Amino acid sequence: MKRPFLALVALAALLAARPVRAQEYVRPPADLDRLVQELFAEIQSDQVPYEDLYETLLLYYQTPLNLNTATREELRALLLLSETQITNLLEHRVAQGNLISLYELQSVEGFDLRTIYRVSPFVSVQSNAGNAARGPLWKRIAQEENNALFVRYERVLQERQGYAAPDTTSTGRPASRYLGSPDKLLVRYRVSHQRDFSLAITAEKDAGEQLIWNPGTRRYGADFYSGHFVLQERGRLKTLAVGDYQLQFGQGLLLSSGLQVGKGAETITTIRRSSLGVRPYSSVLESTFFRGAAATVNLTSTLRATAFVSRKRVDANVQSAADSLAEFDEFSSGFLITGFHRTANELANRQTLRETIGGGNVSYTSRSSNFNAGLTAVSTYFDKPLQRQPELYNAFEFRGRTNLAVGAHYSYVIRNIILFGETARSSSGGIGTVNGLLASLASNVDVSLLYRNYARNFHTFYGNALSENTRNINEKGLYVGLKVRPVSRWEVSAYYDQFSFPWLKFQAGTPTQGHDWLVRVAFTPSKTSLLYAQIRTRDKEYDVASPGNLPRTAPTQRRSLLLFYDTSPTLILSLRTRLQGTHYREDDGPQRTGYVLAQDASVKIGRRLQLSGRYALFDTDDFDTRQYVFEQDVLYAFSVPALSGQGTRAYAIAEVKCTKHLTLWLRYAETHYRHQNTVGSGLEELQGPRRSEVKVQARYKF
Repeated sequence: MKRPFLALVALAALLAARPVRAQEYVRPPADLDRLVQELFAEIQSDQVPYEDLYETLLLYYQTPLNLNTATREELRALLLLSETQITNLLEHRVAQGNLISLYELQSVEGFDLRTIYRVSPFVSVQSNAGNAARGPLWKRIAQEENNALFVRYERVLQERQGYAAPDTTSTGRPASRYLGSPDKLLVRYRVSHQRDFSLAITAEKDAGEQLIWNPGTRRYGADFYSGHFVLQERGRLKTLAVGDYQLQFGQGLLLSSGLQVGKGAETITTIRRSSLGVRPYSSVLESTFFRGAAATVNLTSTLRATAFVSRKRVDANVQSAADSLAEFDEFSSGFLITGFHRTANELANRQTLRETIGGGNVSYTSRSSNFNAGLTAVSTYFDKPLQRQPELYNAFEFRGRTNLAVGAHYSYVIRNIILFGETARSSSGGIGTVNGLLASLASNVDVSLLYRNYARNFHTFYGNALSENTRNINEKGLYVGLKVRPVSRWEVSAYYDQFSFPWLKFQAGTPTQGHDWLVRVAFTPSKTSLLYAQIRTRDKEYDVASPGNLPRTAPTQRRSLLLFYDTSPTLILSLRTRLQGTHYREDDGPQRTGYVLAQDASVKIGRRLQLSGRYALFDTDDFDTRQYVFEQDVLYAFSVPALSGQGTRAYAIAEVKCTKHLTLWLRYAETHYRHQNTVGSGLEELQGPRRSEVKVQARYKF
């Protein structure tokens, strides 16, 4: 009786302080930039698909998860709740019935105010009324509030070398240059409702690409199109997707997509992946999705089956064999994932390889949802064989046209412990496995443990389980994470990851090993303020010059320090300060450094205008000490430039709500380099010390 009584007291006090009905709780706006910075430890590359992460977070915000119907896997996918909190919420639903308001979360054990505030933008409390109660499908689509058209334009203002007038070389052949205009364009329409339907179409042209209609070369105006139509919750039919979609099963060893953080500042919840099955795809990344159809059917109340087929063309470098005795007359040396088709060479590699994928998953979930197990099969066929460059480190890479990978995954919750894992085998005989546990040792102490072993001949093309490598191949590792809340408002997060690479790698001519560790101390003065300090060290081995050209590797250490403060002194003003620095050392060489200091400010002027901006100073010794910093951007866009050299980086964003239906964004950003007469290199080189970018976006909500 004690818990319900305290819950009623807390609820009554909150309602008294806020004179609105519980059902009228207004979700706070989602601060995606701050949330991403809380989840990620440190950006060290611009090749990570952060746009996909933003898409997933925005999807949760625009179609919030209904806490009265959300499954354990869906709650896990938020990455904001511990396993104990999820279990407590599910037990609360069973014991007390459906929630009537988000305020009621205060009565669920383990849900403090900070957790509720973090999760509230992405969840809702609604009745269990079926979709049919809202009318026929066409009517639900026509009346859906989450229904908008986006148009975006962006451009670098200075002329770059790739857009200069063409010249000729001494041979009379034209020099390489971009064939299209420097304008980047995007048009997107999407309408969706959580657990009901999703319909979207996207068209994009990157800077340097042509707007051209040439069916003979498979170009139809914009360079990239994407679209989907997804139906959900139709009796036994759980999901039906036609067009572009993503798949997520088990721990992502064979099929992985969406919100994947990996090793980050969130050391517990991000280690385990969620089996979300078929998901709609509406991002503009051109290599992380399937194109075709997929369906999930509930065979029984506990057994579910998914089947999918995908057929699309992908970018690849196709070559002809120079030797008549070669194994393949024509082959591809590898995929190209940039998505750029600006020059003649890039166009020659555009959609040259046809990829056909089929497979499925069968999974069982106990009635209590504490146990889940499943089998996954993925068959891949290429119309031209893959054959890597004849380097020793490529000896065990995939070769040929076909690959069949089969795997099994599981998860089991027992009290305050969850065990999970996935093991798979590819056609080559290589085996990959990842197994772990999350445990709550006390109400304020959580730990995580994960072991991974990916054989040097294990091949998967759409897998993305936790790893130090960018792919799940040739790696062994053990990860240990810890999160402690010693007193109210304080939190200490840490992890240590030991890894090794049993076979050779690019830039590593011998088997190597290394480790990676992080410690973050965070203080939350209020629900809208956050202060933390973080240190991270990564030691890895790479090739170094040696006498006689014998292979020799040496340790390379990168140590990073981060100080971050976010506060809202008033309801209309937000301030954010970030200081990060890096020490980098190779073998016994000199230590090199880099740092960036950034100050952000955001102010709301009335109900229709919001202004945001940043001014940053950076100074790095070289490209190895470059700094990556998250930047605010227009809705659905993501910016994380690499700052190298010495200079300043500044940007300003204006968000204007013109009418109830129309919202405009205008963004201007400029990087000014000291002691430089040019910026960039190759076709991206421009004259002068400045690089300026402008971006305009309009959203019309129907």
